[in-house]
Amino acid sequence: MISSFNLTKLNSILKDFFTLTRIRITVFDDNFRELAAYPKHLPEFCQIIRSDESGKNECIKCDKHACETAAKRRSTYTYLCHAGLTESIAPIYMGNIVIGYLLFGHVFSYPSYEEGWRQISSLCRSYKIDMKGLYDACISQPIITKDYIESASHILQAVASYLCLERMATFRQKELPVLIDEYILEHYTKDIDVGRLCNHFNIGKTRLYEISHHNYGMGIAQHIRTLRIERAKKLLIEQPELPIYEIAFMCGFKDYNYFITVFKRLVGLPPKKYRLSALDEYF
Repeated sequence: MISSFNLTKLNSILKDFFTLTRIRITVFDDNFRELAAYPKHLPEFCQIIRSDESGKNECIKCDKHACETAAKRRSTYTYLCHAGLTESIAPIYMGNIVIGYLLFGHVFSYPSYEEGWRQISSLCRSYKIDMKGLYDACISQPIITKDYIESASHILQAVASYLCLERMATFRQKELPVLIDEYILEHYTKDIDVGRLCNHFNIGKTRLYEISHHNYGMGIAQHIRTLRIERAKKLLIEQPELPIYEIAFMCGFKDYNYFITVFKRLVGLPPKKYRLSALDEYF
């Protein structure tokens, strides 16, 4: 765990989120361990699922997979959990490093109780649990619309950003992932690669990959390319007089054709079309 959370302030903001949405919210650290939740107790539905060891293990796996997916997407991720309820998770960033996750969950989002129960009972039929109790737990929940979930997920993302702005979450110390991130941010437009990073920090490629995947949700080379393309997008709009080949060089791409290929793959448009489209929309 590379971050530290102010749990007193954190619990207060979690309570505010629940008061507004009536949806339970949880905070995980960067190792997917639960730090705080409001309300603290699990809903009856989840307690029944976790009464079976297989169900409990699937819950843990589901939460971890959702955290990893949100980190890779670098945005809020809404999904159906293994037991059939809707959840949404937002990564908490300090700079470019994921230091934790906010999750709201256990939401019943189906057109009707009958349709929802058909899917939930099918997903949970292998668990040795009280199915009658699970049914009662289902129909005791309100039916939440997709629009409501989408709005709540937007608030979730805002809360994730607010935690760092208000310093409710901070780095504990200058640990290796933090030092690597600072070095990358200072040098990503220059001649930097995996070998250079390994030599600078005296670590192996496997260790660097583990740190990168854990903190960025992707390999280190992909992370550097992403940073370069984000800078290129900004320069294309903010400095429309700059030639595209010059922007490529400024962002760390020595090969102009490679820059075009990477830009199109990540953005969906070649740089010239992206610039024209963005400027047309702006003006």
